[in-house]
Amino acid sequence: MSDLVRPPSPAFVFDLDGTLVDSVYQHVISWQEALAEAGIKLATWRIHRKIGMSGGLFVRGVQRETGIALSPDEVERLQDAHGRRYAARVAEVQPLPGAPELLRYLTDAGIKWTIATSGRRSGAEPMLAKLGAPADLPMVTRDEVARAKPDPDLFLAGAAKLGVDPRDCVVVGDSIWDLLAARRAGSLGVGLLSGGYGEEELQRAQAFRVYEEPGDLLTHIDELGVRGAGA
Repeated sequence: MSDLVRPPSPAFVFDLDGTLVDSVYQHVISWQEALAEAGIKLATWRIHRKIGMSGGLFVRGVQRETGIALSPDEVERLQDAHGRRYAARVAEVQPLPGAPELLRYLTDAGIKWTIATSGRRSGAEPMLAKLGAPADLPMVTRDEVARAKPDPDLFLAGAAKLGVDPRDCVVVGDSIWDLLAARRAGSLGVGLLSGGYGEEELQRAQAFRVYEEPGDLLTHIDELGVRGAGA
């Protein structure tokens, strides 16, 4: 047994919106207002189903469902309008229950972790202080990768910033797009219900475990191979 080579402790790469902060519905309303600004009507539930994917894929889905063709300039204006509308709501976004405690636990246990979000840095950075995260956290945002979810680029970049193999990462997200990207990155995917997707949906997207919110994940952290001090 003395020759046993133990695998490294898992590192964690977290999605942000709907996973660590309660911002999904701010994004939904911001997209709805941006679409209305462009004269496009789309039911709120259809918008919610697209939250978590890249803005470009979001707009492509909107065009497919509405039959409205948009020029590249119109697509850019739509995305800018969403960013503007969401920026006005950033101050009201708060951490999900247990999120700061979960991140603090991982830090105290010496477990590497970071955030990889399909949002822009301008919207993500204000969340760090609310989560109690260090200002120099090696966070990855949409601005830094060629493609956002469901492509694996964000989570691959997060693993690279932590200096770990993606196969040694647990990716935590709230949407099927997170879990698809995690699977394509070769990481273990864990789902949270805090973004509005159902447990069965997340399980069908191959979530290893599904928890209610960050605090629930912390309660069951041992199920993911994380051992606290002395365990």
